[in-house]
Amino acid sequence: MSTTSPERVIPRMQQHYREKVAPALREQFSLTNPMQIPKITKIVINMGVGRAVENKARMEHAQRELTAIAGQKPTVRNSRLAIAGFKLRAGYAVGCAVTLRGARMWEFFDRLVSVAIPRIRDFRGLPKKFDGRGNYTFGLAEQSLFPEISLDKVEFVQGMDISIVTTANNDELGFALLEKMGFPFRR
Repeated sequence: MSTTSPERVIPRMQQHYREKVAPALREQFSLTNPMQIPKITKIVINMGVGRAVENKARMEHAQRELTAIAGQKPTVRNSRLAIAGFKLRAGYAVGCAVTLRGARMWEFFDRLVSVAIPRIRDFRGLPKKFDGRGNYTFGLAEQSLFPEISLDKVEFVQGMDISIVTTANNDELGFALLEKMGFPFRR
C-alpha cells in the first residue's frame, strides 16, 4: 500500500497570479519585498433574502443555489432588529452568505471572470469603485449567470453581492491586481 499523498492541483487562476500577475505588479510598483505584492485573500458572497419572511421556501432555495455556486454550504444570516413596517422580527432569517478561501476561492474567481460576468446582458464593464482599502464589491442581479444553476429549477430570481478582499492597502494597488487578473472594468 502506498503512503504517498495525491498531487495537489493548483487552480488555473492561482497559477496565473503566481507566474504573470505578481511579477508584473512587483515591477510596475517597484515593490522590493514580496509580501508587499497585493493578493486576493478571500471572496464573500452574500444573498439577501428579504422575502423569506413571507415565504420560508425562498431561504431554502437561496441556500441550495448558493451552495451550488460556491461549492460550500452558506451560513444563514438573521435579522438583529425588529422592523414592524417590513413585518420583521429579531432573529428571522433574512439572508445567507459564504466566505471562500484557498483553492475554492480561486476556482470561483475563475468561473466568475470567465463564465458568469460575460453572460450579463448588455454588459459594458464593472464600475471602478473600490472601498478605499483595495477591496472591491459589486452586485449581480440574478443567480442564473452561473452554469451550476439550471434555469428550469429556478423558482425565485435572486441577486447577490460579491466582495473581493485583497491585501492591497489602497485602491490603486487593488485595481491593478484585479485588472491584471482579467476583471472586466469599464473603460
